[in-house]
Amino acid sequence: MAEHPHACTCFIIPPKMLRKLAQATADDCERDCLLDQAEMSAHLRGQRSVAPLMMGLVAATGEKRRTIYDAKNKTQLPGKLVRSEDGKPSTDKAVNEAFDGSGATYDFFREVLKRNSIDGKGLRLDSTVHYQTRFNNAFWNGQQMVYGDGDGKLFLGFTSAIDVIAHELTHGITQYAVPGGLVYEDQSGALNESISDVFGSVVKQWKLKQNVEQADWLIGAGLMTAEVGKALRSMADPGNQALTWSGDDQPKTMAGYVEDGDVHTNSGIPNHAFYAAAIALKGNSWDKAAPIWYKALSQLTPNATFADMAKATTDAAALLYGADSAEQHAVQAAWKVVGVT
Repeated sequence: MAEHPHACTCFIIPPKMLRKLAQATADDCERDCLLDQAEMSAHLRGQRSVAPLMMGLVAATGEKRRTIYDAKNKTQLPGKLVRSEDGKPSTDKAVNEAFDGSGATYDFFREVLKRNSIDGKGLRLDSTVHYQTRFNNAFWNGQQMVYGDGDGKLFLGFTSAIDVIAHELTHGITQYAVPGGLVYEDQSGALNESISDVFGSVVKQWKLKQNVEQADWLIGAGLMTAEVGKALRSMADPGNQALTWSGDDQPKTMAGYVEDGDVHTNSGIPNHAFYAAAIALKGNSWDKAAPIWYKALSQLTPNATFADMAKATTDAAALLYGADSAEQHAVQAAWKVVGVT
């Protein structure tokens, strides 16, 4: 078994959001539950090698292999096998949503970007549903997807949002596509989160056949109850709490960059750069903007900065569409919009 130096447990809901929601509730039991989950998330996130990469899980090139397990509200992974690639649909909605969402993500990367699964070699897509009880999160642990059911009061089932599924699986792709992976802190960590938001949003747009003007550019819309908000983040307008939730602290440009800030906070800056580039390029985000961002991944290093990503995407645009092309100019302009260049 080989371990990836920068494989990490990456959660869709950051611990700071769970803590903020805990502070806002008057229910002692709910507060304790949220704080426990925040501590658990922080603890797991710190375990860089929490899950060794199982090289034996690689399927033959060209095959789509999805395997869904049920944790039965416990924490032992992967749990009981409940659906495999050739199996019949389950009577369990979460099982089918995890199966379909991972399939759509696989299909997007295969059909649009010619990538064969997470590692580019047909890695089996393992997912576990019903993790813990009323668990308010979903995460990629370096090896597989894990989904909580939400508590029903603040968060709903985490398998319901395709962009969340694609976001988390993209953490796996970044783990393999960036030589050495991206260190999960500072600007490289914010880039790690942003790349997942980018492809989470693009996969949703691709699945819904929405162009850049039709897309909502929201991450996790429908994941929370009305009591919390409408979405986790907005790529079109980071930090706009009317579009997201009351604790959204994402900066839109480098003027609002938070020194030593949470990776889920500063990711708003590269998120908005992608949005600006996609809007300028018009049409579908997966036609030009996504291939440029994807090609840039292989040019990054573990401690890549926003400026490094700006250069990598600018170079990728030149390689794909020509130096001094309209596409390259659109990418350069996008990074100027957010104040990185």
